[in-house]
Amino acid sequence: MKKIAGLMFFVVLSAVFVAAAADSKAVEKKKVIAIDAGHQARGNSSVEPIGPGSSTKKAKVSSGTSGVSTKVPEYKVTLAAAKKLKKELVSRGYKVVMIRTKNDVNISNKERALKANKKADICIRLHADGVNDSSVYGASALCPSAKNKYVAKLSGKSKKLSECVLSEMCKEAGAKNRGISLRDDLTGTNWSTIPVTLIEMGFMTNPSEDKKLNSKSYQKKLAKGMAEGVDRYFGFDD
Repeated sequence: MKKIAGLMFFVVLSAVFVAAAADSKAVEKKKVIAIDAGHQARGNSSVEPIGPGSSTKKAKVSSGTSGVSTKVPEYKVTLAAAKKLKKELVSRGYKVVMIRTKNDVNISNKERALKANKKADICIRLHADGVNDSSVYGASALCPSAKNKYVAKLSGKSKKLSECVLSEMCKEAGAKNRGISLRDDLTGTNWSTIPVTLIEMGFMTNPSEDKKLNSKSYQKKLAKGMAEGVDRYFGFDD
């Protein structure tokens, strides 16, 4: 009986140590991730500078594209995916700042970046693609180049973030990886002071991919993959 009691004590003690280790790792990972669900229910055609001190201006925000098969607007897809990504990241011990939590908002791309800057360590901007060719499909990531006159110093870290998030997302979801594009004309990127990536999760103008992007199970795969990418970026995947 004493042996059994001793064994049970050892099992309980081991479980306590495992739980403590898990909690410790969760605390260790308390980085803050900003998630910007791209677009909104109604666009705002008023203009704003594409970067600090820029004379070049673009519309503050658009309502985005919509699904060729589902007819679901992009802003609904990005918010649905953003909420799943938040849940996944929180479960891994991260803190999350949601730039928007509903569709009926009026937040410009500049304002989105400034909100992320104040509270987060990195920013993930979620979008879905659209082109005139319905045969085009796959996911990609957009980040600033080393020649960007507004955020050149963020180029290296933003590219690393883009590579980590995109590759792990595509691996988990089985999506085609279209690679990284260097873009210096994105207002939401040019006003950033933290590493930032814009993830194009797929093409809503491709019938098959449009249906996938509107699938809860596929969105969960995208979220899990992106979270794996965040772990990899911060070195928590070891």
